[in-house]
Amino acid sequence: MNNFRKKLIHPPRLLALSFLLAIIAGTAILSIPATTSSGRISLIDALFTSTSAICVTGLIVVDTPTYFTPLGQTIILILIQLGGLGIMTFSSFALITSGRRVSLTDKLVVEGAFRPSVISDFRALIKDVFVFTFGFELIGAAILLARFSSDFSFGRALSLSVFHSISAFCNAGFSLFSNSLEAYRGDILVNLVMIFLIVFGGLGFFVLQEIKLASKQGLRKKRIRFSLHSKVALSVTLGIILIGSILIFFLEADRGFSELSLKEKILASGFQIVSARTAGFNTVNISSLSTASLLMVILIMFVGASPGSTGGGVKTTTFGLIVAFLKSRLQGHEVTRIFSRGIRNEDVVKAYTLLSLAISLIFASTFCLLIIQPELTLKEVLFEVVSAFGTVGLSLGITPELHPLSKLVIIITMYLGRIGLLTVLYALSRVKPAGHYQFVEERIMVG
Repeated sequence: MNNFRKKLIHPPRLLALSFLLAIIAGTAILSIPATTSSGRISLIDALFTSTSAICVTGLIVVDTPTYFTPLGQTIILILIQLGGLGIMTFSSFALITSGRRVSLTDKLVVEGAFRPSVISDFRALIKDVFVFTFGFELIGAAILLARFSSDFSFGRALSLSVFHSISAFCNAGFSLFSNSLEAYRGDILVNLVMIFLIVFGGLGFFVLQEIKLASKQGLRKKRIRFSLHSKVALSVTLGIILIGSILIFFLEADRGFSELSLKEKILASGFQIVSARTAGFNTVNISSLSTASLLMVILIMFVGASPGSTGGGVKTTTFGLIVAFLKSRLQGHEVTRIFSRGIRNEDVVKAYTLLSLAISLIFASTFCLLIIQPELTLKEVLFEVVSAFGTVGLSLGITPELHPLSKLVIIITMYLGRIGLLTVLYALSRVKPAGHYQFVEERIMVG
């Protein structure tokens, strides 16, 4: 019995199980007649919506603002907040506020989700996570409220502001507008607020802590120091946003953005690249983009956000490590170098393992969807699958048309993309190796 309990509370398994149970609970609640306008929803659609909300993806099979009642929309928002921060984080917060002790396993799960190393002050970590989250969401909601109040009644503007602020910071992509934010493509304030929330929500709480510390050091005129993790996360994030925005601007200026004003073209370029990192909002019709732009968006969705954040993908640091490894090998260095620091081979192997698992999952999911629905094009299916894996939520419009079996494939892809493929690998592996063996080495030809 003790051995069974030990296997069950293995941190990766506990993390995977917590998300699974939350998805099941969300499915049951969304199946209540009062949550939908028609009073009914199919089991597969309730499961899909619950998974998309908990996994902060944003892919939808039914129109959120018209299909769900205010109660249903509130439940979806709660699921987004739970999924964005992680169920174990909320349970730990509840235990701390009630004065109860948090188990070591729970601490390992939460710390592993938000920081690259174990810390001694667990309470401070939980406090910072909630302060950052609700602080950013409150600021975003307040600014959006000021803007939406000019278009809607105060009550409606308040619900729209809170919903979109939480959805943006959690990189969820759910919207209470049927066409997402297309009506505000030229609105500078709405675009900047949403970009601000999406970027900071996708940086990771460890990076946010270091930015907070750096701000204090800057005010005291002390030297600002960032960890290697933060340097890689920030540089890759900034590089993707800048390069991606410039490329999509020139690719679509005379194509998908041809009917937009210069201001709208600039805003749409920046917004869609930021959103493609894992947020899933759109200010232009994604189907109108050229194939070259869609391919670039697929790559950005695949990379995703940073570790310890509310976003998905293989993560910016994984992408940074792979680029650094290739650069170091081309320069003839045995040790991977980045920002004048050496990287452990263990981390490089982990990055390539994650890359291999991600490509395998995307290939398998795409293959299954093409078998189930051969009428769909490869471009549509690949875009949908990568969006699900990266917990993005952008689509070329095929999500509502998916066969129930196709929906199940996307559900599994969203789930695996959110909890992390390495977490799945560790959850399925032994808690401890059965024995220590060393085999005779032999070489094979590569390349």
